[in-house]
Amino acid sequence: MNRDSNRREVLRAAVKASAAVAAAWMNLPASAQAAYPNKSLRLIVPQPPGGGFDFVARVLAERLGRPLGQSVVVENRAGSGTLIGTDLAAKAAPDGYTLLLGSVSNLALNMGLYKNLSYDSLRDFEPLGLAVSYSYTLMCRKDLALNSLQEVVAYAKANPGKLSYASAGNGSGQHVVAAALWHLAGVQLTHVPYRGAQPAYQDLVGGRVDLFFDLSSTARVQIDAGTVRPLATSGSGRLANLPNVPTLNESGVKLELESWFGLFAPAKTPPDILERLRKDLAAVIATPEVADIFRKAGGKPLNLTLAETRALVGSDIERLGKLVRELDIKPE
Repeated sequence: MNRDSNRREVLRAAVKASAAVAAAWMNLPASAQAAYPNKSLRLIVPQPPGGGFDFVARVLAERLGRPLGQSVVVENRAGSGTLIGTDLAAKAAPDGYTLLLGSVSNLALNMGLYKNLSYDSLRDFEPLGLAVSYSYTLMCRKDLALNSLQEVVAYAKANPGKLSYASAGNGSGQHVVAAALWHLAGVQLTHVPYRGAQPAYQDLVGGRVDLFFDLSSTARVQIDAGTVRPLATSGSGRLANLPNVPTLNESGVKLELESWFGLFAPAKTPPDILERLRKDLAAVIATPEVADIFRKAGGKPLNLTLAETRALVGSDIERLGKLVRELDIKPE
């Protein structure tokens, strides 16, 4: 074989090898073709800035970006309670670059509120990890001449519809827990829905609405400032930062409700990406800094395994969906 023939054989072999490598590369999963993550992630928050959803999202987003080596950008997509943002996340590409801030409100309560929900919380999302749970705190405007939940219930029974209560929107967690409370207490109050917690606070502080049941994390700011008065909390026990405020059960209404918050990814996200996100998120949640931030805001830091997370989310979807249907609470 002459030198030219040798050269042609070497060239053909090189071409074949390159083609084989290219074919193998094309057959690899997308997640393996480029190191993940190689661009910033977005964290969809289905509520406006300033509320409990937003608070948890920003605590986690900033710190999750460090081990990932990419920024995690909070994207507030509010509307129709929590439907618009949650549906957007459910339909996002399952590539690990779109995450959802999930809670009892958008993943559990909505399953009972809406007959034709555009997403299925169990089918369309993969849990990454739950970070914290909060009870709700019932507050009243500071000049309301009622000093306890018992007094509110007694007045409402004598004056149906005269008292008003705010919510962060139809079908929001604030709406459902309050509607459940008034239903179980056998009283009628006028519901005033807002687009998020902040405008509700503006009218509560301004005396234009009487009551507001909000997450304890954001409620504490107004309570500490003395602009509102706390009447009751919705958890199984009293809050450490509100030791003199009774629970709903202690106030005569048998109702307990706490809202967990965590990160979720669209279903069908590649397993290797889910594993990476779960590992990095678990490390963030486990830091004393994050636990302290949530605890100071009236929350209960969570440290659950994936199996425990799946069990809690699944049981709350069933339990709270059933509660909403039994109480006939409507989103509108």
